[in-house]
Amino acid sequence: MSIFEDGGGIYINSGDYLIPNLALLDEQVHIIGKYGRLHLDYIKRHRRALYTRLLTTCKLNHYLHEVDTEASARFEMLVEQIAANQGVTEELKARDQMRWVGLMNNIRHRAGEIVLDEFVYA
Repeated sequence: MSIFEDGGGIYINSGDYLIPNLALLDEQVHIIGKYGRLHLDYIKRHRRALYTRLLTTCKLNHYLHEVDTEASARFEMLVEQIAANQGVTEELKARDQMRWVGLMNNIRHRAGEIVLDEFVYA
């Protein structure tokens, strides 16, 4: 008995040969966003065992989708919180657009760095 058969795999006849019956699981394929793709690159380079386990168990796409969803939600929440703490409001946007854009870019960059540390490179 082979390792393939021990793992529940079966062979099918193809002419004079037995070949493994490989089929994709009926898994929903999720679209992976920015943070999911960054995390994928990170685990490919630095956490090979995790990457290989997720890939071979067909859970990689679902895992990356979860990471991306959680990271994106955290990013939006951080942007709102930091903007509120610094007094960056719609009133400021109406009064001084260039200052508002500069502050929001700074806030988005800071929130992005926090999310990278918490989700992508963790």
